[in-house]
Amino acid sequence: MGGASPKKGADHGSARIPGLFNRCLHAQGMDMMEQKHANPRRLVPLIPILTRRARRLARSPAEAEDLLQDTLLSLCQRLNDGSSIDDLPAYAMRTLTNRARRSWRAQITDELEDDHAVTEPDALIRLDCADTLEAIARLSKPQRQLMELVVAGETSPRALARTTGLPLGTVMSRLARARARLRIRLNGE
Repeated sequence: MGGASPKKGADHGSARIPGLFNRCLHAQGMDMMEQKHANPRRLVPLIPILTRRARRLARSPAEAEDLLQDTLLSLCQRLNDGSSIDDLPAYAMRTLTNRARRSWRAQITDELEDDHAVTEPDALIRLDCADTLEAIARLSKPQRQLMELVVAGETSPRALARTTGLPLGTVMSRLARARARLRIRLNGE
């Protein structure tokens, strides 16, 4: 059995050259392959590392493959332009990560647009608030005063007791009765 055996733990599936990248390499002339900085074959040793990273960043194997293909194509084009890249492994990893982040942002934007579509119009919310404020105005004076403080932002019964000078038990019972009356009025019972 001739030939070197693969390293233990090596990722055999990621060692193949993906199709799009392979076509990019074959499309180049031989003189292009000989140039030191423009040689896309310099990317071949990085493919296993980029593949593993893409699998960690993607949600599915197909998405990882797309991310890898997109990154390799971008790197191939950059090298074909004659650009000099000082640290190719670091640049390749950064390119892969940036492309993954870009796809995440696009997914989040799509989700936000979907959520926005089911948001109720502000007019309905304003009507509900107006109905609630009207129902509070119809409460008895002691209950109304407490509920107006709650509407103003004070929700702690202890703070309401300090503000009004009433005992805590009185504040809590008035709030409970006020809320019960509001529920009845707002539910149309």
